[in-house]
Amino acid sequence: MHKENVKYLKLLKQNYGSSQAVIREIINLSAITNLPKGTEFFLSDIHGEYEAFLHIMNNCSGVIKEKVDLIFTDTLSEFDRQELCTLIYYPSEKMTMLAETGKIDADWYSMTLNHLIMLARLLSQKYTRSKVRKALPKDYAYIIDELLHAQKNEDTNKVSYHRHILQTIIDLEDADEFIIALSALIKRLAVDHLHLVGDVFDRGGQADRIMDLLMKYHSMDIEWGNHDILWMGAVCGNDACICNVIRNNLKYGNVEILENGYGISLRPLITFGMSKYGIEDGIQAALAAVKVILFKVEGQLIKRHPEYEMDSRLLLEHINIDKGTVTIDGVETKLKTNLFPTLDINDPYKLTDEENDIILKLHRSFVSGQRLNKHIQFLYDKGSMYNVYNRNLIYHGCVPVDENGTFDMLFIDGNYYHGKSLFDICDKKARAAYADNPSMDDVDFMWFLWGGEKSPLCGRMVKTFERDYVADKSFWKEPSNPYYSRYYDESFCCQILHEFGLYDAHSHIINGHTPVHAVDGEDPVRANGRLFVIDGGFCRAMNKTTGIAGYTLIFNSHGLRLKAHTPFTSVEDALINNTDIKSESEVIEKDTYRMFVKDTDIGKQMLEDIADLKMLLENYRKL
Repeated sequence: MHKENVKYLKLLKQNYGSSQAVIREIINLSAITNLPKGTEFFLSDIHGEYEAFLHIMNNCSGVIKEKVDLIFTDTLSEFDRQELCTLIYYPSEKMTMLAETGKIDADWYSMTLNHLIMLARLLSQKYTRSKVRKALPKDYAYIIDELLHAQKNEDTNKVSYHRHILQTIIDLEDADEFIIALSALIKRLAVDHLHLVGDVFDRGGQADRIMDLLMKYHSMDIEWGNHDILWMGAVCGNDACICNVIRNNLKYGNVEILENGYGISLRPLITFGMSKYGIEDGIQAALAAVKVILFKVEGQLIKRHPEYEMDSRLLLEHINIDKGTVTIDGVETKLKTNLFPTLDINDPYKLTDEENDIILKLHRSFVSGQRLNKHIQFLYDKGSMYNVYNRNLIYHGCVPVDENGTFDMLFIDGNYYHGKSLFDICDKKARAAYADNPSMDDVDFMWFLWGGEKSPLCGRMVKTFERDYVADKSFWKEPSNPYYSRYYDESFCCQILHEFGLYDAHSHIINGHTPVHAVDGEDPVRANGRLFVIDGGFCRAMNKTTGIAGYTLIFNSHGLRLKAHTPFTSVEDALINNTDIKSESEVIEKDTYRMFVKDTDIGKQMLEDIADLKMLLENYRKL
C-alpha cells in the first residue's frame, strides 16, 4: 500500500477504533446517501424589503401551502387551509388575534396540534431521524420526536399514549408555545438550504432586520451583490462607498437604517448642507452636499487607478458653472442645477476643509459601528463572489466579456484575469480589504466592484452623475456589458459553465442583478433553460417596472421550479385576511429520476468516505 494511504488509514483509525465502528458508519452513510435530496431555495435582490422577505421565508416560497393542500384538500375547506398556513407563518400573532375573537378553545388546540404534527411528519420523511432531532426545538425535542414517529397501525395503548401527550399539553396551558415550536420546525424542514443571490441592502429601509433574520438561519450561502459589496466597502473604510451608501439611503428616504439601525449620525452632513447649499429641507440639503463629496472622492480614486479604465466618469472637471452645463463625451448639455458652492473648478476633486471633516466623522462611524460590523462579518463568513453547488453555478452579476463574447481581461495587481480567475481574484481582494491593516489598493477595489463597468458584480457604466445632474434623459442610459445580450445563447452559457468546471447536461447558471420585466413579456428563463434570472423586482420600488414582486427558484429531489410572486401587502393583512404572496409555479426541469443525497456534492463526498471506510475495514480484517 502507498505510504500516504497507510498514513491516512492510521488517521482514520483514530475516529473508528474497531471494525464494528467502521461498519456502523458505513451503514449510516449509505442510508443517508439514499434519502431524497433536500430542498434548495434561491432568492435574489431583496433590497431591504423586510416584511416581504419575512413572509417569503415563512411561507417557504409557497412550499408550506403546497404541503397543506396536499394533505388536507379533502378534509379542510380552502379558508381553513389558508388559516392553518397563516398560523404557521405567524403563530404567536395569529393565536393572539384568534384568542381576542374567542375562536380558541380545547377542541381548536386538539385539532390544530394534530394538523401540525401531520404536516411536520410529512416534511420530515426525507431526512434522517438524527437530522430531524437536531432541528427540533430543545424544550420539546423528546415530545415532538415521539409524535413524529407515531405509526398508523399502532395498537390502542400507543394511540392512547400519543393522544394523552397532546391533551396534557393543552391541560397545562402550554399549547401556544408548543404550536410556536411546531411551526418553527415545519418551516425549518420545508427548506434544507437557502441560496441568497445578492443584494440584501439599499432601496428598502430594513436591510438590518433582514440581516438579523439571516444570521439565525440554519443553512445558507450568499453570493455577494453589488449593493452588498458597497456596504462592505464602506465598512472597510472606502470613502467613495460610504458616500454612495449615504446617497442611496437619502434618495430612497431610508435615513432610519443609518441613524437608528446602525448609529451613523447624519447631523453634521445635514447642518453643513443646509448652511452651504441654502436648502431648508434637511434631507435634501444632505443629499445635495453628499453628491458633490461623492463625485470628488470617486474622482480621486479613479485618478489613482487608471487600470480601472473609468476616466469617462471624471465629470466635475467638465462643468461650466457660469453656463450651467457639463460636457460629456464631447457633447455639452444642460445641468439641472449650477449650485456647486464647494467646487473649485481649478482643482475639482479637492475636498474643502468642512467636507473633509464630515468624511472623517462618517468614516469613523462606518468602520467602528458594532452592529454594522457584525452584519458585514456575516456577509464575509457566508458570502463569496460565486458558488458552485449541486451542479449549479450561482452568481449575482455577470461574467464580463467583450463584443465577440470572449472573456474580457482585467489588469489587477500586475496580472491579467478573466472568467473564473477574475472572480477568484476579486473574492481574494474583497476579503483582503476587510483584514487588519489592508492596503489602500484593496480598499479602493471595493468601489470598483460596486460600480466598475468590467466588475463581475456590476457590468454596466453607472451614470449616477448624469441621473443626479443632467436634465436630458438620453444621457442616463447605462451601457451594459455584452454578457447581458449574449446570455440568451445556450452555447455562450455552456462556455461559462465549462469555465467553472461544470459539464453536466443539467447544470445551470442562476443569476440575479437585472430585473426581469415580466409586464413586458420578458422571460426569466434564458438559453434554453441553461440560465435563470431570478431578480423580478422583489422591492416595492421595482414592482411597477417588472409587473411582479420577484422570482424564487426551488430545486428539490424532483427537479427545478421557478416561482413568480405577487406583491406582498402587509403582515397585518395576512393576519386578518389570511392573504398570502401568491406564487405561480412553473416546472422548468423535471429530472427523469428522483435525485438523492448521493447525487449532491455532499453525497459524493459521503461516497468517497464510504470507499475509504471500506478500505479501513479491509485493513482491520487483515490484522
